[in-house]
Amino acid sequence: MDYADELISNYEHPHNKGKISGADAKFHEFNPVCGDDLTLYLKVRGGKVEDVKFDGTGCAISIASASMLTDEIKGKKLSEIESMNFEKLKEIIGIDPGPVRLKCATLSLKALKKAVFLYEHKKVDSETEKL
Repeated sequence: MDYADELISNYEHPHNKGKISGADAKFHEFNPVCGDDLTLYLKVRGGKVEDVKFDGTGCAISIASASMLTDEIKGKKLSEIESMNFEKLKEIIGIDPGPVRLKCATLSLKALKKAVFLYEHKKVDSETEKL
């Protein structure tokens, strides 16, 4: 399966879609340009992601990115998530979405990192704000 097929598959059948009641952290992000609207939920145990889900609506790139990103971070340390950037997201999704679809692709990463910073009572870093 090539990256385009994998993106389409993750859009049509997203992994980790839903809500976590009693989530330890959650964050909502909205992309007004495309209308993408996602909330990311985290269950944290021992400084690691025990479970993660996302809910909302969006274009193929935003939903597929959220699906692939949530698969990637299960079991990861929160410190690893804090240091994730656009380059890491491109590696996960397998494409560079280009400038037009950049906000669509990074919406879930931005929500994820903000949820982690909120959970840890830390200020959101400037790199995350720029996503």
